[in-house]
Amino acid sequence: MIKDIEIRQHNILTNARYEYTELQLDLFFFLVSKLRKDQKSETYELDIKELATLTGKQYHLPYLRKATEDMGSRMFEVETPERHMQLWMFRSVEYVKGTRIIEVTLSDKILPYLFNLQNNFTSYGLAAALRLSSKYAKRIYPLCSQWKDKGETKKYDIEDFKKMLGLLDDKGNDKAARISDLKSKVLDIAVKQINEHTELHVSYTLEKKGKAFKNIVFTVKPQALAETIPFDLVPSGTAPAGMQQHQVENAGRLLAQLSITTPELVATILASAAHVAACNKFAHDLKTGKHAKAHSLSGLLLTILGLKKPANGPLFDAATKKQG
Repeated sequence: MIKDIEIRQHNILTNARYEYTELQLDLFFFLVSKLRKDQKSETYELDIKELATLTGKQYHLPYLRKATEDMGSRMFEVETPERHMQLWMFRSVEYVKGTRIIEVTLSDKILPYLFNLQNNFTSYGLAAALRLSSKYAKRIYPLCSQWKDKGETKKYDIEDFKKMLGLLDDKGNDKAARISDLKSKVLDIAVKQINEHTELHVSYTLEKKGKAFKNIVFTVKPQALAETIPFDLVPSGTAPAGMQQHQVENAGRLLAQLSITTPELVATILASAAHVAACNKFAHDLKTGKHAKAHSLSGLLLTILGLKKPANGPLFDAATKKQG
């Protein structure tokens, strides 16, 4: 993951002030999922049938054309020490008649920012972003993702945060003027969806300056996904037969969460379709509270997998050896 603090704070596609509709955000995340650094062409195909399968939604041509028209006219501004840049995302958008294919040619200037955004996600994250139904959840999720290795985001001025989400315009029109509206109509819904559908568990804190709320900061922690997302946005040949790569990633994330990190043991588990499936089921059971009373979650999982060894066996760290 890119760790440069300047890139974090100036990723225009994450922190820019704009309001995309739910449809536009679906198209945007779907497009980001298709980016390939080894592709020489700047034209990408978006198969709307595939997108509909991923989201369970229907997409009608007039609305798609209006959505891409508005996205194409959106200008992003970038400040560097040497330049003030005005960038547009699309060079062209072509709808192939008789198909459900959209051919999108991207601006070469916007590509580095798109790839930077993609680097903040796993294939699971991009998939999860498409599953979020709140447009505010779709915006807050990538914002939190770019800070996930730090544990919390930077502090955002609440007015700037509202402008970023399209809640407050330059004329002072505020869709969430009361802090209670911001919490109930935006933040609480977004946090609930992110926690239910993504690999992140987030919460937020509203900070006061005097009697007024001034800043918002999000706490960001990794979690095992409770659901198995039935598609793979980043193809890979490393998944065992019968498994998709995202299922392997979810199993690996669970192992890390439970501090099962011995390389040989991890490799053994992730190379087995049965083990990967059991890990995904365990992640679901864990989030629904089925294993809440377990004394050792890692030990329980290894027992389920048939890999539990005596305490002095090679699959456990020295710290777990029997005392006395």
